[in-house]
Amino acid sequence: MNTKYIFVTGGVVSGLGKGITAASLGRLLKNRGYKVTNQKFDPYINVDPGTMSPYEHGEVFVTDDGAETDLDLGHYERFTDVNLTKMSSVTSGKIYQSVIDKERRGDYLGKTVQVIPHITNEIKDRIYAFEDTDVDIVITELGGTVGDIESLAFIEAIRQVGLEKSSDDVCYIHVTLLPYIYGSNELKSKPTQHSVKDLQSLGIKPDILVCRSEQEVSKQMKEKIALFCNVRKENVIQNLTADNLYAVPLMLEEEGLALDVCEHLHLDKKEAKNEEWQKMIDNIRKIGNEEVTIAIVGKYIKLEDSYLSVAESLQHGGFANNVKVKVRFIDSEPITRQNVAQVLEGIDGVVVPGGFGDRGIEGMINTIEYVRENNIPFLGICLGMQMSVIEFAKNVLKLEDVNSEEFDENCKNPLIHIMDDQKEIEDKGGTMRLGTYPCIIKEGSLANKLYGKTEIEERHRHRYEFNNKYREMLEEKGLIISGTSPDGRLVEMVENINHLYFIAGQFHPEFKSRPDKPGPLFAGLINAAKKHKFEE
Repeated sequence: MNTKYIFVTGGVVSGLGKGITAASLGRLLKNRGYKVTNQKFDPYINVDPGTMSPYEHGEVFVTDDGAETDLDLGHYERFTDVNLTKMSSVTSGKIYQSVIDKERRGDYLGKTVQVIPHITNEIKDRIYAFEDTDVDIVITELGGTVGDIESLAFIEAIRQVGLEKSSDDVCYIHVTLLPYIYGSNELKSKPTQHSVKDLQSLGIKPDILVCRSEQEVSKQMKEKIALFCNVRKENVIQNLTADNLYAVPLMLEEEGLALDVCEHLHLDKKEAKNEEWQKMIDNIRKIGNEEVTIAIVGKYIKLEDSYLSVAESLQHGGFANNVKVKVRFIDSEPITRQNVAQVLEGIDGVVVPGGFGDRGIEGMINTIEYVRENNIPFLGICLGMQMSVIEFAKNVLKLEDVNSEEFDENCKNPLIHIMDDQKEIEDKGGTMRLGTYPCIIKEGSLANKLYGKTEIEERHRHRYEFNNKYREMLEEKGLIISGTSPDGRLVEMVENINHLYFIAGQFHPEFKSRPDKPGPLFAGLINAAKKHKFEE
């Protein structure tokens, strides 16, 4: 079978759910027996989002092979359960960097380097990179909206793919908005018409329209859109707000999206096999009224997308424990010893997630001290683990001048110090300890109980590590080292043996959690929170 290509573009406004549409379609095609991969094109000139502020970009999602990527790759992985790679994340920065490097080497033999064909060819190389693999279908989402100046090269490249490949092998899906005007109580199709017109002016005729709407789209409206946008009426798909994010694939299945794609691409496996996914959604909808409240106490709370995978993983933990999870985002910066009890009132569990820089650190330490002393279930992630050992050293070991070298290079007791292989690095982009690394778990530990094995693999994103000089001191007082690198040199997990549930990892367990296979640390946290609330 020829490799098939699906391109998902968006119009009118951003935030319509292109990523969820692409992820949902990936799940539906995978459920038909196809090997699917997802890919994201981001038009910004940053090489990757790794050096971008969370307020600018939201969460940085990390793949197994260490790529720092857009958060949409998290949606793709959670929906399709496919571990993506650096080939699934393409930015204008990467494209231009590659072309300029080739020009400097003389690869273009003195020719004038231009957007067409050199930039567009580089983009197409990333699209065609999956042809010599076992991938059947490549679903590529183009960030931003049609008409954005920075995305024109990507639009031109995917237009060229439509010419270079058979029409049976390429499908264009355009996601657009049908706003509901409450004054006249009607949906308006004009923004969709203009968006499609813009796309057509760039040489691309959409095969399928996915129309985001808060109201039911009538048959008459679909026929009108089809007529004015030059698509078949059966290829106008409504995309309503679902009661649960993971129900979107089934909703789009009922609308006929996957079948339309199969027909257009002449795919033989048309029968939907969504029973397992349907069973998962049915179980989620059967969850009773029991609810636990989990606080994410971090420094980027003004933009909740900064902790998107953490929040989603907490929901996964709720699915596994048959309990609703309410996530409360709390800014760590204003938290003091005096107000922490009031701030955390009504909280059944706490997550202190990753981050960089010293802003809000004291608030995290005050939070960790409170949950440790009051037996509130706690999970520390990356920076959260580092703060948990600093808090323990300060308040249990009573060490003075305790800190991380990231914040104070001259502190007397650097519980956290820079990794040896990071000391000489000056460039900040893509140089951290990134991607999947193995971890050996101590037998009989809480981590061992949660994972059910003694060797795991989790994804990392950090420059600093636990200072082994303090291992013995911590363990003597009950904060044990329960996970290390295979050579025993790097501390990967700690846990408090005198606490209901107090565990922390230097890695990011949220990146591998799935709705049907929740990350063990999140499932464990929700289970402990449930016990803390309902069984005490």
